[in-house]
Amino acid sequence: MLKRYGEELQSVFDELIRMASYAVGAVRKAQAALERGDAAAAKNIVEGDENVNRFEKEIEQRALRIIIKYQPVANDLRDVTGALKMITDIERIGDQAADIASVFLKIGEAVRDDDLSAMFAHVADMATAAVNAFVNGDRKLAEKTIALDDRSDEMFASIKDKMCERLKSRPEEAEKIIYIMMIAKYLERIGDHAVNICEWAVFVKTGVYKGSEIM
Repeated sequence: MLKRYGEELQSVFDELIRMASYAVGAVRKAQAALERGDAAAAKNIVEGDENVNRFEKEIEQRALRIIIKYQPVANDLRDVTGALKMITDIERIGDQAADIASVFLKIGEAVRDDDLSAMFAHVADMATAAVNAFVNGDRKLAEKTIALDDRSDEMFASIKDKMCERLKSRPEEAEKIIYIMMIAKYLERIGDHAVNICEWAVFVKTGVYKGSEIM
């Protein structure tokens, strides 16, 4: 029974990794589409968001079946409930990637900005690290990744300030500037979702969520 439970739980984690890889991959592809001005790639990202939603439903069903079938307690229950919480944030990362692609389609031309590129890389790396922390039960990596969110906020603030200054000198570019600020905000939210995943990783390891002991 315990062996079977472990196998089924591992299959949930394997699917989580695949889902996260797809969602984070969509973020990186959105960056590439934006910088190349590739409308076809952007449309594929928007349409591909349904794949992330299918991952979410499948993992949720598997996790719920484990709870019903094995009625896990203590650490085992934290593993499953943590996974259920985590898939929501991964799904939202996929949503943000699709949102970025949609905004690019409205801009209609390539956007090459070093600060924006750096923020893309930063939050995508955060999301990857967060998933690794959860799956591997690595509390130190989770806490290290949470600390990186301050940098995400700084990057967003810097881009926003730069775009506001640009708006003053180039008011004819107002629409494009607003869209770039929207993209930066979506990236900042991806960093927030990475933090949420890390907080659930800490919960699974310790039973403490955001400083409060739950189980």
